Amino acid sequence: MATYKDSGVDIDAGDRAVELMKASIAKASRPEVMGGIGGFAGLFDASALKSMKQPLLATSTDGVGTKTEIARQMGKYDTIGEDLVAMVVDDLVVCGAEPLFMTDYIAVGKVIPERIADIVSGIARGCEKAGTALVGGETAEHPGLLAEDEFDIAGAATGVVDAPLQLGADRVKRGDLIIAMPASGFHANGFSLIRHILATQKLDLSKRYEGLSATLGEILLTPTEIYALDCLALIKAQGEKLRTFSHITGGGLADNTARVIPAGLTAIYDRSTWALPAEVKFLSEVAAVPQADMERTWNCGIGMSAIVDPAVGDLVIRSLAARGMKAWIAGVVEPASDSQAPRSYLTSAYKG
Repeated sequence: MATYKDSGVDIDAGDRAVELMKASIAKASRPEVMGGIGGFAGLFDASALKSMKQPLLATSTDGVGTKTEIARQMGKYDTIGEDLVAMVVDDLVVCGAEPLFMTDYIAVGKVIPERIADIVSGIARGCEKAGTALVGGETAEHPGLLAEDEFDIAGAATGVVDAPLQLGADRVKRGDLIIAMPASGFHANGFSLIRHILATQKLDLSKRYEGLSATLGEILLTPTEIYALDCLALIKAQGEKLRTFSHITGGGLADNTARVIPAGLTAIYDRSTWALPAEVKFLSEVAAVPQADMERTWNCGIGMSAIVDPAVGDLVIRSLAARGMKAWIAGVVEPASDSQAPRSYLTSAYKG
């Protein structure tokens, strides 16, 4: 006799995981959510969208890459979900969309209910920070394909923006300022390089190296900053004077900013306006990572950039400070020197 459990899939463990995560999911809701978890689909009341002139639905999907391996090695699973939410919802706000709801997908070698509950608690906490509802998810057990302690996570979110308020490169003008918002760490990008450095330099995740504020493992698992509500507040307050945002993820500062700069203009970041984070400096120095490679792999200290009318630059910085978000003028948008000029680049040297 062969049973599903004999093949490595434990339905009872999955049910137990669902029970453990219910309390976390309940905190990640919005008034528009209809029904609870357990259905075949999540329901969201979209009747409020009728008040918009031309509601545009926006969608984004992402994962956290090989940062999951650091969580596995550390045996710490309650923060990685925040990274997932940040990677998804902060892409949505770049176009001005408010993230409405999110779903997740967790693949594991073996369902360990407490571990699944930890992962989902992080996702729910991230959704709560972003004002986004967690309306559903899937946990898949893949025995034989993943080791019992291996896992991967992904998610997708839907947002909405009224067409007349949509942000984008078409709004960016000569002389606009680049307002930088600091990263909380490496976020969830460039971990293949990080893991390569860990292996080749034989670094210890449990060790606190000189110049670092915590153990290397703790620093690497610092959750990605979630900027969604801060960005939405700026959009509401500044209107057309808020041109657009750039979420600094894989590809680094210059490449991601170039995506929201129109032809004929160039975004110029002044490195002297901020210091390279200690953890970035440590890993780049210990493994002799070239600066160009470092800047195309990691965020190097800036997680989100806002491009704004220069008339409101100081006001934007004060507004973010009032919300607890440090920000500074990191650059300016200027005419491109020629047709071959990059749409975004960094100049000067880092502070310190």
